[in-house]
Amino acid sequence: MGSSLDDHEQIIVSTTTIEKDHDAKLSEEVPANATSDNNSKGKKKKKNWLLLVICLACNFIGGIGAPLVQRLYYNHGGNRKWLMNFLQSAGFPIMIVPLAILLANDRSSSRMISKLKMVLTMDARLFSVGVIVGLTSSIVGYMYSIGLFYLPVSTFSLLGSTNLAFIAVFSFLIVKQKFTFYRINAVVLLTVGAVILAVHSNNDRSPGVSVGKYLLGFFITLGSAMLSGLYLPILELAYKRSRRPVNIMVVIQFQFLTCLVSAIFCMVGMIINKDLQAMKREAKEFGLGEVKYQVILVALGVFSQLGSLGMIGVVHCTSSLFTGIASSTMLPITQVVSVLALHESFTAEKGMSLALCLWGFTSYFVGEYKGAKRRENDNHNKLTDDV
Repeated sequence: MGSSLDDHEQIIVSTTTIEKDHDAKLSEEVPANATSDNNSKGKKKKKNWLLLVICLACNFIGGIGAPLVQRLYYNHGGNRKWLMNFLQSAGFPIMIVPLAILLANDRSSSRMISKLKMVLTMDARLFSVGVIVGLTSSIVGYMYSIGLFYLPVSTFSLLGSTNLAFIAVFSFLIVKQKFTFYRINAVVLLTVGAVILAVHSNNDRSPGVSVGKYLLGFFITLGSAMLSGLYLPILELAYKRSRRPVNIMVVIQFQFLTCLVSAIFCMVGMIINKDLQAMKREAKEFGLGEVKYQVILVALGVFSQLGSLGMIGVVHCTSSLFTGIASSTMLPITQVVSVLALHESFTAEKGMSLALCLWGFTSYFVGEYKGAKRRENDNHNKLTDDV
């Protein structure tokens, strides 16, 4: 009897041991796969965040530097608007450098050849959208040049921020962008900030600018904001419907195409307006001298290219609405820099607009943070339920 009980206990112990070993193996196998998936997702997230930070930096540097340099050109005797428009897209050969770096980093010859084929070819839909965006951006650039010719940088920049309202509307209509309370709050705050400045900016006219010319610059800037607010959602839709996966190489390729189309269009305008012949005379009569005249032209080309590439990259990483929000945060910084560098006045209305812009930007990111946390919790709960 005792021996049978011992045998029975041994059987129970051995059975329990087998079950524990089996559970241990399962617990080792499942977390291993889950860990590898989590590691790959974590690396991808870090890579996307790094790309987003780089694109935002380019967008900020270009978006702040370009209007300041262009206003400096106008302040010291420059008045060739088609030339300014051309320089905003003429820096597209710079895009060859990051493309070459991306190709050189791939040590596999077969993958390098496939990437080279991607660079030399393009999805038909993206190509069509690239041509349309290039032509539209050249029109927007010319309207910007007129607006900046008659308006101070600070006023021009805040009027340009109204494109956020247009981006919000077109994003809802074209790409079905969902609206949350935080997003609506950010759009309203940023738009109100621009309107407050616009209503009280008549006393901020540049020397020699009449009321009629000021109003011309005012409404042309609003029109350009509407057009720029339209083509960003169109670009986002083109990314989503592209037959080819959209990566940073495709984004740079797209930027190269749009700037090439825009530069050709602007060159025609320069030839008709005889800007090429007038440049030599303008350089000699420029208030800061010929050398600084050339430096300003080159700087405008570089800043504009950085801003455009950064903007398109941000659309690729996030959405057109986020791009509009991010661009709006540059406006207060542009105001401060324009006051320090160009000695423009900083009124109470500009201070109020600055506060509203910062409030709107904070509201947007609080909403995005809460949304990301909620999605993460939902995914975690779903994974737990499946297990």
